[in-house]
Amino acid sequence: MAKLAIDGGAPVRTKLFPAWPQFDKREEQALLGVLHSRNWGVHVGTQVTAFEKKFAEFQHARFGIAVPNGTLGLEMALRAMGIQPGDEVITTPYTFIATSDVILLLGAKPVFVDIEWDSFNLDVTKIESAITPRTKAIMPVHLGGRPANLDVILDIARRHHLRVIEDACQAWGAEWRGQRVGAIGDAGAFSFQASKNITAGEGGIVVTNDEALAEFCWSFHTVGRTRTGAWYEHEIVGTNYRMPEWEGALLLVQLERYPEHIPVREANARYLAQLLSQIGGLDALPDDARVTQHARHLFIARYDAHQFGGHTRREFLDALRAEGVGASSPGYIPLYRTNAIRGAMQKMFGVTDLPNCPVTERAAAQAVWLFQYVLLGDRSDMESIAEAVSKIKRAWA
Repeated sequence: MAKLAIDGGAPVRTKLFPAWPQFDKREEQALLGVLHSRNWGVHVGTQVTAFEKKFAEFQHARFGIAVPNGTLGLEMALRAMGIQPGDEVITTPYTFIATSDVILLLGAKPVFVDIEWDSFNLDVTKIESAITPRTKAIMPVHLGGRPANLDVILDIARRHHLRVIEDACQAWGAEWRGQRVGAIGDAGAFSFQASKNITAGEGGIVVTNDEALAEFCWSFHTVGRTRTGAWYEHEIVGTNYRMPEWEGALLLVQLERYPEHIPVREANARYLAQLLSQIGGLDALPDDARVTQHARHLFIARYDAHQFGGHTRREFLDALRAEGVGASSPGYIPLYRTNAIRGAMQKMFGVTDLPNCPVTERAAAQAVWLFQYVLLGDRSDMESIAEAVSKIKRAWA
């Protein structure tokens, strides 16, 4: 039996995964074009405006308003829907902290609902029991690029007169029943931060089909101006959430190359899931036929320590990295267990009890992530990942 690399043996792979971010002369020329134009701001340039239009169309939305990052996009969407101090927004505890941060920063209360074991997305069967007279919105997260169950979420929202804000920060191009996410609800936000499948280092956008929401977002993100008003006319209290032309130029090129990456990530994710299923003990989340396109920002699997001789997930990840699969992570911890969220919930609302989210706890204990750039490799890369997992299991089982 081959000795594990963590024990001094030879690693399964020494080859690097594809570099991230990916770029070529197109990004370089786009940046130089902005430089030489001297139009570095969105108010005088053309790149951000062009990107807003193209990305909104890509996501099957009427309107797009670009912002400095996805977090601000979520905040702006909540503001546009009138979320105020004391309101409640139902959301998931298994996500990046920004989802709850923006609710709390507006003085509203995140109400955590447990997740589904097969998707790690919001468990729609538990939403209605969490609704109170103070509930104003539902904010599902399309975790890892996999759309949440929008059929049920939208039905609940309509019946209870709630707004739906899609946290699509990991879901560029993702589709639910053939419709791209973001504007299926009232509005949605996307991120272009450095780890994302489309990136300019930072950046974000709000998309919507609601013209009134779009106009509020546009005005708010440019200090309360209107599209037809003079420079020093301000109709609402707003702020400067404008994206610079540099990011708009990069994102136009990144969006152009993105359709080339989607089928590569999809094919590799499916192949890797198939290989892992033959090994056992590290099982990818199952596919859902209603998800007609998965953004594949994360490859999420569930680790069963019993099939690896009782070794902890941390030990497994250490062994996996030693075998040359370093692009891995244990994923999120429940947001209600973070000091930031617990402290804010206690200070603002007197909440000290943890919510009852057993599936979230289980997911947080068993999840293993592979990052999206791994899925831009070739079939031999997927085979080497599976070989590393198999090698570890043989050594430990």
